[in-house]
Amino acid sequence: MTYTPKPESLMMTHGYKPELSEGAIKCPIFQTSTFVFKTAQEGKAFFEVAYGKREKLPNEELGLIYSRINNPDLEILENRLCLWDQAEDCAVFESGMSAITTVLLEFLKPGDLLLYSRPIYGGTDHFIHHFLPKMGIDVLGFKPGQSEAEILQLLEASGKKSQLKMIFVETPANPTNDLIDLSCCRRIADQLEQDERILIATDNTYMGPLWQHPLQHGADLVMYSATKYIGGHSDIIAGAVLGSKPLLQRVKTLRTFLGNMAGPWTGWLMMRSLETLKVRMEEQQKNAQQVAKHLADHPKVASVNYLGLLQPGDRGYDIFSRQCLGSGAMVSFEIKGGESEAFTFLNHLKLIKLAVSLGSTESLAQHPKSMTHAGVDDEDLKTMQITDAKIRLSIGVEHHQDIIWDIDQALHHV
Repeated sequence: MTYTPKPESLMMTHGYKPELSEGAIKCPIFQTSTFVFKTAQEGKAFFEVAYGKREKLPNEELGLIYSRINNPDLEILENRLCLWDQAEDCAVFESGMSAITTVLLEFLKPGDLLLYSRPIYGGTDHFIHHFLPKMGIDVLGFKPGQSEAEILQLLEASGKKSQLKMIFVETPANPTNDLIDLSCCRRIADQLEQDERILIATDNTYMGPLWQHPLQHGADLVMYSATKYIGGHSDIIAGAVLGSKPLLQRVKTLRTFLGNMAGPWTGWLMMRSLETLKVRMEEQQKNAQQVAKHLADHPKVASVNYLGLLQPGDRGYDIFSRQCLGSGAMVSFEIKGGESEAFTFLNHLKLIKLAVSLGSTESLAQHPKSMTHAGVDDEDLKTMQITDAKIRLSIGVEHHQDIIWDIDQALHHV
């Protein structure tokens, strides 16, 4: 009888052979720049595969060449990450932005159109809005809640519908938790395809590998700032891209020549983090549910954005019920007032740390408009409802009563 263990069980051992590392129960850190070939013929064969001159033969192992191309820590990590999203292949990078920008640079060329959801993370927004147009790539944003017909009309009105080559989606959106329907995006892409597939690339950072699997809802590529839940300890910067082998071959080839792959220490630390990913994320979600409910009832809070508070009939509820496997651990809320009140709250936190990033073991708070989204144009901030009063919380693994106590005592000063 064939039995396949769950990903959380395979995180300890998958892809690692102790007999190749003196029997060490954990994968060592392969702190080396280069690898020794047994023969010149072997070196030639390894390079032929690495540079795409031929496909791997059946049962042929991808040989180790140079740590800019491959490294055991990186390869084992990529194998393990594939399990959560049921992906064919994975590429790990030194940051989430390097993962995103490598994908955009590989699959878009001058004259192409990128359709993208808004709001998105400020760094991504800046790259799409300000860098891609300098490369001759057209960009067009759409908002949560727009119907399939409205998005198609938006494309028609742009006069560039036939140039569409990729739909980039961040769902849930940072920092508003707005949801985008991936199946709707897939229908739009399929309808407009001509000679080649229109790709859907999804930033899944907010949901992590646990609470949403975009590849199962029509996406071609899923991306992470692996700094966040995957790393989960505020001690590394990393990114990841997952998808089919043909697409990832292109991503990895460009990664080789841009030189933005993750190093062995990053790979080793992320493997360590993957072993506790599920227990960490589950505890963070439980805490976030308690925090969101408390904020929703607080007299100094105007509104709360949290997926677990969505009710039937709310915008996004249908998408949430079909697309998400959990409500996550990211909460944003509007404090009654503006920047002064928001800053007063942030300045009086004791347990929760005032810092950007998210998905780590400690709870974090920040002011999106003046921090993570500071590079977004003012008019776009208004459209995306990123206001002076909005505060973003990333809920950690502390006891939920202690997190709520800290929120209450900080709000008391407002």
